[in-house]
Amino acid sequence: MNNSATFRIGSILYAIIIGVFGINHFIDTGMQKMIPSFMPGGPVWVYIIGALLILAALSIITGKQTKLAAYLLAAFLLILVLSVHLPSVLRAEDASYRRLPLINLLKDTGLAAAALMIAGSKS
Repeated sequence: MNNSATFRIGSILYAIIIGVFGINHFIDTGMQKMIPSFMPGGPVWVYIIGALLILAALSIITGKQTKLAAYLLAAFLLILVLSVHLPSVLRAEDASYRRLPLINLLKDTGLAAAALMIAGSKS
């Protein structure tokens, strides 16, 4: 298998994962509690973000506007890391309570890195 085919398969797998996360925003009503109180609109953001994750996944799969979608996805994920996950890690007083926020921080940082790689590969 050549590098192009390998990259395409990896991109599609990544997009499927992002799409599942987007669908989960419509299914998991507990996510509404995760929206920071300073954000206007409250729970509606869960659905907006879910729809945007699905659109980013479709963009990567179809190859239409992939560079833009991947850059926007990376930006969103990095904002999430800095505004939600990092404060959660810093707030956790006990190391055992720090584990899940740290895992989420690392997961979303890795997903952002992959989005940047996809964006950087498109001309």
